Order: sequence, then structure tokens, then C-alpha cells
Amino acid sequence: MGIAAAHGLPRMAQAQGFPARPIRCVIPFPPGGAFDAVGRPLAERLKALVGLTVVENVGGGGGSIGASMVAHARPDGHTLLLGGTITHVNEALLKEKPLYDPVKDLDAIAAVAANVLAIAVHPSVPARSLGELVEYARDHSHELSYAHAGIGSIQHLAGELFKSLIDAPSIAAVPYRGTGPAVTDLIGGQVPMALPGITRQVLEFHRAGKLRILAVTSASRLAAASDLPTAAESGFPRLTVRGTIGLLAPAGTPSPIIGQIARAAHTAIADPAFQQILVDAGIEPIVDSGPEQFRRSLAEDVALWAPVVKSLGLKLD
Repeated sequence: MGIAAAHGLPRMAQAQGFPARPIRCVIPFPPGGAFDAVGRPLAERLKALVGLTVVENVGGGGGSIGASMVAHARPDGHTLLLGGTITHVNEALLKEKPLYDPVKDLDAIAAVAANVLAIAVHPSVPARSLGELVEYARDHSHELSYAHAGIGSIQHLAGELFKSLIDAPSIAAVPYRGTGPAVTDLIGGQVPMALPGITRQVLEFHRAGKLRILAVTSASRLAAASDLPTAAESGFPRLTVRGTIGLLAPAGTPSPIIGQIARAAHTAIADPAFQQILVDAGIEPIVDSGPEQFRRSLAEDVALWAPVVKSLGLKLD
């Protein structure tokens, strides 16, 4: 027997016995954001397709802490990450001493959904359009701050990009451990502005008048909220921002296990009821992804944000 074949035996045996226990799916943010809106209904469907899947929220570091936990977990398929654009861009571009290498330490399984941001303000802010917010910010930039889901998050990057586009560097960035806590403080008036990921809850808060969404960062208007203008329509095409959300595993996870989970994810995403849950929340389902497509899209995300991060001079350590 050759050396390569001998080394392959443990992995094959491991794959044939998968899953041997419940699968832990780590969401690297607290409850209440887009990752939760995607991850929890996905986990429910994976239970019937691949085995008991338990969601665990591990917030902090703009997604880095939970992602690092998975990146250094045993590569046997029993620990998965619901990560994506944010968990790759954060470590690849923003840190001198990253907690993990997103390319070398994580294996892509499948993209599940794409999420866009809202540019939202507390009702006390006298702006009813993005243009009015820009005018207000130019005269009150020292009084403005914006909440985001964590240092290095896409919300943080988009907020800093917005500041640079309107030449208002004194607007303060206020980091939170996730979208849920940031939105809580926005509707409570502790912060006047935020860039949360769009979810059903965020849309409901807007409709109830608890916060005011001035624009969304999608390329076209959302099916779930067609009354909301895009940032591009409002004169800011560079604020067309979206982040991909999907499943990843620790590098070295046997390819048969990766394939098994990818097929289960594809089946789950193809369910019209699951797709409707996402669409109603303003989240776009991705129905045609697999390991290679997801890996390639993440590499494209890093390449897209690299010049922005460089031009803004952002570093986290």
C-alpha cells in the first residue's frame, strides 16, 4: 500500500462514520442579526438532512472570535462556522496579527445567502433621506456617531467608507458585539445612527417608527421593502455593499464530509419555504453554491475590499 493511500484511510473511515455526534454550528455574533436570521432556520433543516445541528452564538471581534474557534477546531465536520465575507475580510486585510488565516485555516462548504446593510437613524435625527443626512452630518459631524456590529465588520467598513465619501471624519464609530446590541441602542437613542444588516426585525422597527431607514446598500430595491431607496439611487453608488453568508469548516475536514454537508445545504436552500423566510427578511438566498464557488466568491470579496481598506488606512492592531 502506498504512503498516500495509507494516510487517506483514517479520513475515509472518519467520513463514513459522520456524523458521530451533534454538529455544532458557530454563529460568530450574538443573537439578533442577519447571521442568526440565516443560521437558525438553516440549522433546523440540516437536522433532517445531515444530523442534529446545534447553533452556538459566539460574539466578539467583528466575528473573529467565533471564527477563530472553528478555524482551530478538530477537522472532523462536527464544528462548522456560519461565516463569509466578514470573517475573511476582517482577518485577511485588517490585522497585523490575525487570529487565523481565512484561506489556510477554513474550508469553504457553500454560500447560503447574501445580506445588505441599512443606513438607519434614530427618529430624533432630522433627516428623512440619505441626502438630508449628508447635509446634517456636515453641520453636526462632531455630534454624530454610528453603531456597527464590531471592529472590522462590513458594517464598520461601510461606515468608514461613508464618512470618507461625505468628508466627515469626525463622526465617531461605536463598536458592538453584533447587530442585535447595536440596534437595541439605536432604537433606545444611545446612538443616533447605525448600519445594521437588513433583517425582518430591522424592517419591522423601521415600519413601527422606532428607527428610520434612509437607504439600503443593495444593487436594486429589496423585494421585502421596495419603498426603501438604494444608496446608489441616493447618489452614493460606492455604497453598494453586500456580504455573503455561508458554511465553512476547519481546514483539513475530509472532502467526503465537506461534500455531504454541501449537498445537504443545497437541498435546504432549494426549499421554497426556506427561501421565502430569507426574502421576507430582506436577505437574498444563494441557491447555486458549492465549495469551489464559495471559495472563489470569498477571494473576490477580499480583493474588492482591499483597495478600500488601504485607502482608508484601517488597521485593527
